[in-house]
Amino acid sequence: DDDDDDDDDDDDDARDVRRSRAIAGSTGREIIVINTSSRDDETKRALSAEGDERVPGSARQASVGEIETLVNPLIASTQTLNDGIAKFYDESSGLWEDVWTAEGGGDGTHMHHGYYAVGNRGENGGSLNHAQAQVDMITESLKWAGVDAMTRVVDVGCGIGGSSRFMAKKYGCQAEGVTLSPVQAARANALSRQEGLGDKARYQVADALNMPFENGAFDFVWSMESGEHMPDKKKFVNELARVCAPGGRILIVTWCHRVLEPGKSLEPAEKVLLDRICDAYYLPAWCSIADYEALAKDAGLVDIRTEDWSEEVKPFWKGVIKTALTLKGVMGLIKAGPATLRGALVMPLMQTGLATGIIKFNLITARKPAA
Repeated sequence: DDDDDDDDDDDDDARDVRRSRAIAGSTGREIIVINTSSRDDETKRALSAEGDERVPGSARQASVGEIETLVNPLIASTQTLNDGIAKFYDESSGLWEDVWTAEGGGDGTHMHHGYYAVGNRGENGGSLNHAQAQVDMITESLKWAGVDAMTRVVDVGCGIGGSSRFMAKKYGCQAEGVTLSPVQAARANALSRQEGLGDKARYQVADALNMPFENGAFDFVWSMESGEHMPDKKKFVNELARVCAPGGRILIVTWCHRVLEPGKSLEPAEKVLLDRICDAYYLPAWCSIADYEALAKDAGLVDIRTEDWSEEVKPFWKGVIKTALTLKGVMGLIKAGPATLRGALVMPLMQTGLATGIIKFNLITARKPAA
């Protein structure tokens, strides 16, 4: 499709929506996203288009879904969700750090979205500063949550520790991080030594649902895009509350599905899209930010606030997809292994989900009451 060559220069999300294709490999159905009344209309939904004449014949040939079908049998099975998450990040983290930094203009030590402020969204054909956007995601999240000082922070689902090292440098605090990936923990500790932090930023392999810390150990609890992996969201929020000191603050930045009206559920095509992403990134079932808010209240947290930054992160996936299609990116994906390749194949679905409002990029912050 020749139109695909213009994607990076096209700032019209509505056109992106009409153009996006999400191929449901397990069913053979193609999903197309249709722009309804307006670009900002929250009723835009992914509609099943199996056999629909609106889907070009070329889109049915050699589809992403067919490639996924070839890749899936090559992916080693794992006994548990945690094993799958650990193996996925063991394989892919080095590639992300290398290629996103070298080819994408981002900062590969930060394994999260960027916050694209006005002026850094490619306005008037300008370039995007992905590395700055990733740092801005940290600083803007902290500003939004009202955090301007901390003594001890825990980075829950720390990746290779980029955000907590940033905090250790900025605030002079002690940082601890947990990840399921031994490769990530080792790399995070190596970077801490290289950057002169020593024991000021320490990382270990541990389950975020059962962290090896005492009750009330941290005055700031930080989860940047790790809640997606938690199979028990209630236990996750309760564990964050447990390790938070009385009077301390919790901040979760996470992917969610759209908020549902009472008694309503996601539409079948929406479920297909989210399930494809879950399979590729080892995610359990999604929830909404309203679900998180209810869990925070149940955990006894107060001063709860939420925010939607879906618009602020939209440029991210275009940059990631473009980077994956470079020669270095393609060769890296092949070398990293089939699970990482499958993850790359579904990246356009994240772009589609954000463009249609199925996926939301949300923040929730709360305070643990003082003793």
